[in-house]
Amino acid sequence: MKVKQTAGRDSLGEFAPKFAQLNDDVLFGEVWSSDALSLKTRSMLTVTTLVSKGLIDSSFQYHLQTAKANGVTKTEMAELLTHVAFYAGWPNAWAAFRMAKEVYKDDGKFGGLFGLGEPNTAYAKYFIGNSYLKPLTDPKQTVFMANVTFEPKCRNNWHIHKAEQGGGQILLCTDGCGWYQEWGKPAQALRAGDVVYIPTGVKHWHGAAADSWFTHIAVECPGVNTSNEWLEPVADEHYNKL
Repeated sequence: MKVKQTAGRDSLGEFAPKFAQLNDDVLFGEVWSSDALSLKTRSMLTVTTLVSKGLIDSSFQYHLQTAKANGVTKTEMAELLTHVAFYAGWPNAWAAFRMAKEVYKDDGKFGGLFGLGEPNTAYAKYFIGNSYLKPLTDPKQTVFMANVTFEPKCRNNWHIHKAEQGGGQILLCTDGCGWYQEWGKPAQALRAGDVVYIPTGVKHWHGAAADSWFTHIAVECPGVNTSNEWLEPVADEHYNKL
């Protein structure tokens, strides 16, 4: 996944344009964007290195926030910092924990901005794992939108949105890490801030990453005689390769 970064140019573009270019285009545009390691692994390595050097500053806070967005859970971060403490020094770990507590203070309050909602029992037969649904609008009055939350490893079956005219769906990703995949195409990693448009007639699925909760707002695009065709589950063999 391509990582976009503009901090170098925003802060140092005029003063040190070469440094800014190396930061934005090489460090993040090439190194962080390489598929050789996952973004989660890169975040854990970066946090470990910064703690080891005692660099507990605003850049460390940024990398903690990035680690959380890349799927490093509160439990994993606590274990990482505990482990690093024995090698990087107890004071460094204490300082890191103080900042990590602030970054992860809302961790565990799943469901993103709108809250978890209720168990998605009406559609449970079309999901592997547990999902939660919180309607945000009344479909009789306006465009239907719902906050949908997936527990780790939860995903819906392959399905197709249908309509005689218009239709389709938009996913506004708000929290955690997930996946979206169209039939015959590679799976696309999803994080907070990503937007996915799903046209009618496209076979697809979406859900959480294996090690992260995931929340998106599902927006049902208006159409004539809209419906969903639910198909086969996403097999473990396929999902576990992601």
